[in-house]
Amino acid sequence: MSKHTPEDEAWLIARSKRGDLEAFNQLVERYQQLMYASVLRVLGNADAAADVTQDAFFSAFRHIQSFKGGSSFRAWLLRIGSNLACDYWRYKQRHPAASLDELTDDDEPHTQEALGALVDTHLSDNPEARLLNQELQELIQTGLQQLPLDQRVAVVLCDIEGFSYEEVAASTQSTLGTVRSRISRGRTKLRQYLSQHRELLPRDYRLTN
Repeated sequence: MSKHTPEDEAWLIARSKRGDLEAFNQLVERYQQLMYASVLRVLGNADAAADVTQDAFFSAFRHIQSFKGGSSFRAWLLRIGSNLACDYWRYKQRHPAASLDELTDDDEPHTQEALGALVDTHLSDNPEARLLNQELQELIQTGLQQLPLDQRVAVVLCDIEGFSYEEVAASTQSTLGTVRSRISRGRTKLRQYLSQHRELLPRDYRLTN
């Protein structure tokens, strides 16, 4: 089966707005893995990410009339997913927890291009390479979980999902300046965390002091 074209997606969205569940299910099939991966980066728990992903698509179907086409449908879906993930996280974190926000900001921030290249889930045919990639993804996920929620969401949306600063600001209902600050601080803290595990980083991305 050939991939859908943008015109096909517009048709599926139009059908979904008329209550066509089969058309919407085709949109779900297209974006389910992307949504799940994005939510998992925020929550760090596979079962919770699966539940939130399901809830996000239910919410998207219920509110699809609100999608006006001004932004991409992908961005609209991920905004719903990130908002629900934040709600879930806050609900689970209402009890006191030790802060992991004590890192300094002395190092140069890790760049979007480098982080995006590290978050590569394509599987290699080489068993050793597959194992190393799995360890790297787990390392990045652990580093993300140590960021405050607002910084984690901003870094995931910008550096992993490819949102612009303006799109992150719209998604999180924050000012552009706030988003820039969150991303900068989040990148710095993630870089500091990864620098403690240089041996697991690909050679081209090993960070220096």
